[in-house]
Amino acid sequence: MTDPILSADPRTADVYTVLDDLSDLVESARAMPMSDKCVIGRNEVLDLLDTIRGMLPRAVQEAEELLADRVGVVEDGYREAERIIHDANEQSRVLIEEATAQQAHIVSTHEITAAALSEADAIRGQAVAEAEAMRREVDQYVEDKFAQFEASLTKTLSAVQRGRDRIRERYAREA
Repeated sequence: MTDPILSADPRTADVYTVLDDLSDLVESARAMPMSDKCVIGRNEVLDLLDTIRGMLPRAVQEAEELLADRVGVVEDGYREAERIIHDANEQSRVLIEEATAQQAHIVSTHEITAAALSEADAIRGQAVAEAEAMRREVDQYVEDKFAQFEASLTKTLSAVQRGRDRIRERYAREA
């Protein structure tokens, strides 16, 4: 077990030492027979008490300074804690704002992409419809041209057939 005097603040250890000296003086004093009283040298006791009185104001002042320091340290700790909490709140507010802005940007980008895909689908559908219509027109045009070509060929074939028939008739008459 540690001695409280030795583990005490060195500034107040002198007071404890003088109190120990006073206790030693009382314990080593000559006892009065059949009584709990003793004979102590008055001047020696008064000197020790004066020494303690002289030390107490300094010791009390030092104790008050220690308490003031402790209160100041605690107050500084509270201020520092409040500053840290304030800074953390500010950082979290900034992070939330940045995250909200990023989320809005992502949503906006997604909406733009969705709108672009929708428009691309509409354009693709329109292009397919136009291509189908053009293919039908081209098919109709080719069909019309083939019909005209067939009619022309039919006329030509009829003319060729008539020409051949005339040549045959001529040879048949001459023969």
